[in-house]
Amino acid sequence: MYLLQHRVYLSDLTELFTWTCSRCDGLTKDFEMVELIVDVKRCLQGFVGVATDLNAIVIAFRGTQERSIQNWVEDLYWKQLDIDYPGVDGAMVHHGFYTAYHNTSVRPGVLRAVRKVKNLYGDIKIMVTGHSMGGAMAALCGLDLRLSLGEQNVQVMTFGQPRIGNAVFASYFNQIVPDTIRVTNGHDIVPHLPPYYYYFPQKTYHHFPREVWLYNIGLGSLIYTVEKVCDGSGEDPTCSRSVRGNSISDHLKYYGVEMGCDTPSGCRIVMDPRVVAYARKDLDGNLILSRDLSNSILKLNTDRGDQGSSA
Repeated sequence: MYLLQHRVYLSDLTELFTWTCSRCDGLTKDFEMVELIVDVKRCLQGFVGVATDLNAIVIAFRGTQERSIQNWVEDLYWKQLDIDYPGVDGAMVHHGFYTAYHNTSVRPGVLRAVRKVKNLYGDIKIMVTGHSMGGAMAALCGLDLRLSLGEQNVQVMTFGQPRIGNAVFASYFNQIVPDTIRVTNGHDIVPHLPPYYYYFPQKTYHHFPREVWLYNIGLGSLIYTVEKVCDGSGEDPTCSRSVRGNSISDHLKYYGVEMGCDTPSGCRIVMDPRVVAYARKDLDGNLILSRDLSNSILKLNTDRGDQGSSA
């Protein structure tokens, strides 16, 4: 999943949409892009595709760009819970994360693409992933797929995700989307934000489970990475909370993979005339590149019984 996730940082929409980028080549078997959504106004990007080796629909969201991450991190230090989550008494969430998924061009593009793929391939699983702010959007997307489309087989895996809501929201999320993994890395600063205040457990931000913490052990050239599966609280004090969250470099590399654009690009995008036929713009200038799946050559195993395959 993390190999698919780091492709979403590409600013060259031609390479990403046609799956010909250097990051794509040979690493994911028979992946076909279905819809690529670029919210230019808010610098958001995500895609929906299908993958033979995963036998799944894959949805991935881009995180915060390196140029702005320092300012974004500083803002998260002071961010307060500021919006009630609809339909859940006492659940509160981060307004910016909620808005980024629910009130932009991203959500309708994702739901439209999922319906399109399901019409062709039937009841296959859906895997949602994202890094950094993209992880927050991925979590909200996974919850939305369960609630809005009634999808039963939804798996979420995020990397370096910040906290999204309070303990009531975290408990609700865990109940609705139990097949969720939050991967954290070393001293990554972002999973520590917005801050968790243990003496105000219902009023503060709170992670949902299950965390998998990556950390290094050993000395010199014998250092290797350990994956620790944390407890079901979402705030295991023996996992990432056991260290100081003060590293941006740990945030930008997971499993040895750089999470970010190959070159600093801000919100600039590149698109070859060959893919213009697949693109449409809305009134705000946001782009959606969409592929007709009627001629798809991918053959997914829709009769398999492994509905619970882990992310």
